Amino acid sequence: MKRDALLDLYRRSGALLDGHFRLTSGLHSPGYLQCALVLQHPQHAEALGRAVADLAREMRPTVVLSPALGGIVIGHEVARALGVRAIFAERQDGGLTLRRGFIIGETDRVLVVEDVLTTGGSTRETIQVARAAGGRVVGAASIVNRGRDVELGVPYVSLVQIDLPTYEPDTCPLCAQGMPVVKPGSRPVAT
Repeated sequence: MKRDALLDLYRRSGALLDGHFRLTSGLHSPGYLQCALVLQHPQHAEALGRAVADLAREMRPTVVLSPALGGIVIGHEVARALGVRAIFAERQDGGLTLRRGFIIGETDRVLVVEDVLTTGGSTRETIQVARAAGGRVVGAASIVNRGRDVELGVPYVSLVQIDLPTYEPDTCPLCAQGMPVVKPGSRPVAT
């Protein structure tokens, strides 16, 4: 999928938002990508999953692991396109963990899949879950990379790079203008 087509899909779905947002990382930004508004449409989720899978196919994963909540739908669609299992890690006592009987074995080649990568925090935490379970992490992937050159320690691919500025809260020009901040994501903000 081409950059312009992806951005058009996000705009048409109302998923490319302008305003003053507090990201999960705690950073502030004038733009937000609400992937759930795109992924709620099965045809879009399938197409995006297939496109991400095409980028990651050479990594030869045997399982896709995603962090709950934002990564579950796209992770499932990537796994379906690759013909492998889709599992997810979820928060328990403040950290990500495998639950619901999900197992990663020593022979598993794990691909970590997210919807959006910004700082890489959730992706790195998910990579650690896979490694702690004994799996070999062969790479990471996302629909959108808004984190530029984030180092994950594994190969990383994304469908599109989008440069939306981010600011530390104490230097945020939107805060200085008195613009109210919104937290639209799926989990509490880092403190």
